[in-house]
Amino acid sequence: METQTPTAATKVARPNRFVELLVADRHSLPLSIALHLVPGALIVAAYLLLAEPLVKAIDYPIFLAWAIALVVVLAPIQFGLLWLGRLRNGRFSLRGVVDYLDKPIRRGKITAIVAGLIVWVTVVSLALTPLDNLVFDTFFTWLPFEGAGGSATTYIDGYAHSRVVITMLICLPLTGFALPLIEEFYFRGFLLPRISHLRWGAPVLNTVLFSVYHFWAPWTVLSKVIFMFPAVWLVWRKRDIRVSIGMHPGGALLMATIGTIALILGLVP
Repeated sequence: METQTPTAATKVARPNRFVELLVADRHSLPLSIALHLVPGALIVAAYLLLAEPLVKAIDYPIFLAWAIALVVVLAPIQFGLLWLGRLRNGRFSLRGVVDYLDKPIRRGKITAIVAGLIVWVTVVSLALTPLDNLVFDTFFTWLPFEGAGGSATTYIDGYAHSRVVITMLICLPLTGFALPLIEEFYFRGFLLPRISHLRWGAPVLNTVLFSVYHFWAPWTVLSKVIFMFPAVWLVWRKRDIRVSIGMHPGGALLMATIGTIALILGLVP
């Protein structure tokens, strides 16, 4: 009997090995560390090579450059999660790729938890500002980033009020909500469940690596670990990503909106 060569239509494509590693139930420690930290390195590269020269050329606050750099890296990450979902589900979806989406915490309780965490992160981050400044002055004054260190407004200081307002209005939906939301889907929904075999070490490692991922602000790593850990631990413990979504994008949107309104009304010098 004649042996037939399979046609292109009948060949079964061999799964991509890297894709298999990404969507596996467990990530090895080296892979997880790389997946946590590489995006941060890419954001710094996008800032230095693309965003900073562009924003300086149009003489806008450097805060806009960081927003652009974050979009350049985080938007493809979000699309990548959806693409992995399409490979798994046959349609663009986060199901099967991002975990902790089943909302096990009842509505009233999740509202109280998120409200408490927003208060926590606001109070603790403000209280730890002197620590951030001390770490910066001791170890990181050599950083070449414009506006590094100092207060939260150093990235917009020294520019015309109109340009600062335009910058904040552009960045509000991005840095105030969309980009933190992508970070939560990626770090808490995609990466954290895949190191859950480390038990209590999973939220510890995820919090530390997420804090270090902010290569553009290394002097804030310790304070980020302190104020982020309760939310990360609760996401891992309760298996509900709404905890960190409410605290991180929700809190960021609240603070960015208040700051932008205060700036427009001239309440911020």
